[in-house]
Amino acid sequence: MHSPSLVSVLKCEQNYDNFTALNDTVLRALDSLTLPGGFIAPEQKIVLKPNWVKEHDERHPGPDHWEHVVTHPTVIESVASWAAKQLDGQGSITICDAPQTDSSFEKLRSYCGFDKMLERLSAQFPKVKFSLLDLRPEEWHSVDGVVVSKKSQTGDPLGNTQVCLNEASEFVNFNGQGKLYGASYDTEETNRRHSDQRHDYLLCRTPMDADVLINLPKLKTHKKVGLTCALKNLVGINANKNWLPHHTEGTPENGGDQFPVATTKARLEQRWMGNAKRWLKDKPGVSRLFVPFKRMGRLYFGDTQNVVRSGNWHGNDTCWRMVLDLNKCLFYFDGEGKRRTKPIKYLTVVDGIIGGEGNGPMSPDPVKSGVILAGTHPVAVDVVAATLMGFDWQKLRLLKNAFAMKELNFTPFRPSDIEVRSNKPEWNGRIEDLEDLLAFKPHFGWVGAIENSRRAVAA
Repeated sequence: MHSPSLVSVLKCEQNYDNFTALNDTVLRALDSLTLPGGFIAPEQKIVLKPNWVKEHDERHPGPDHWEHVVTHPTVIESVASWAAKQLDGQGSITICDAPQTDSSFEKLRSYCGFDKMLERLSAQFPKVKFSLLDLRPEEWHSVDGVVVSKKSQTGDPLGNTQVCLNEASEFVNFNGQGKLYGASYDTEETNRRHSDQRHDYLLCRTPMDADVLINLPKLKTHKKVGLTCALKNLVGINANKNWLPHHTEGTPENGGDQFPVATTKARLEQRWMGNAKRWLKDKPGVSRLFVPFKRMGRLYFGDTQNVVRSGNWHGNDTCWRMVLDLNKCLFYFDGEGKRRTKPIKYLTVVDGIIGGEGNGPMSPDPVKSGVILAGTHPVAVDVVAATLMGFDWQKLRLLKNAFAMKELNFTPFRPSDIEVRSNKPEWNGRIEDLEDLLAFKPHFGWVGAIENSRRAVAA
């Protein structure tokens, strides 16, 4: 019998060259879960949600620098093929995401060969309707990190769903309210959506309406929550990323987590950059004039690749709340924004064949980790993923607090209930028994704060 606390971990080749071997690994991982009969049934709407955060490593633009950044198309194709077989030729499979707003979806589509992938799937399963969607309502163009233009897009063809978590949000009574920072310069919008007992999110309806949501994250470190895997990947079903608080302005001494220490430079940067962003929030065209000033500021304040700012450290007490809230929205609310009358069917398959360490999620270094994880609950999968990466999951606020939610708690098991099934003997059993762990390097803002003392480079 299947349990939501069961996680399958398959050790495999450390590359994507052999589709047959990779597909076999994915199928064995799914088979190990002993999914209930009819988990996927004919006529259902299946949604695959990869991690398409960026079309390339931010440090190295180009077609040859994306395998460690996004979910690989071979993993997507393997899972899509498995799901199509379960549909028995009747139903739909939508592959969709809302990548980082300043990503180029056309480049992502070209680099990863999505059109050819869809052609192969459609030829193999002609009665299944396959579609590929960029869920973003806007695509931005940035120059050196400054948004200089915005292009309107169709977004989700089914529209959007507003979910009012309100008193069930993890932001209730959070002392950072009023100082929250989202995804753009308009901080007023972010704080309007998260004020007192009001806490709103705008979700894309296609994933919310799915009969089965299959989450396909990448195994990577993350500068704001420690790691990005199943839980964090739901940021990509959001229709307005500025409704998502990413950090709280200021330093810990005044209730913020933007910077770890209230240095003179930190105070000056917060004041100078804060005023500049507020002035530029509705002026993307004028922003080009700001680019040289930002470059000069970088010379004085330091580059983000080396300096902790914007909540990119282990003291971020904001971002994990947003991530848990998004998962509450999915598990408890439907495409109309109403409470679900029956649970959504959920599955996650993690691409850890080549993972990302260090300055993730957009500029990580590649790790040939050679692993596929699968499970039917994001918390169980993420706890196992963090442990395998060589991190102590209890030191990650996102995971520790996933077991402590007071309202709309979607984690129906205890940490001690998590069981790992693996073809690698050292990775079988309970979390505390796993040995021969990987040794992912954390983001530099997390170094020394989350590493597991049992970590060692796995063979």
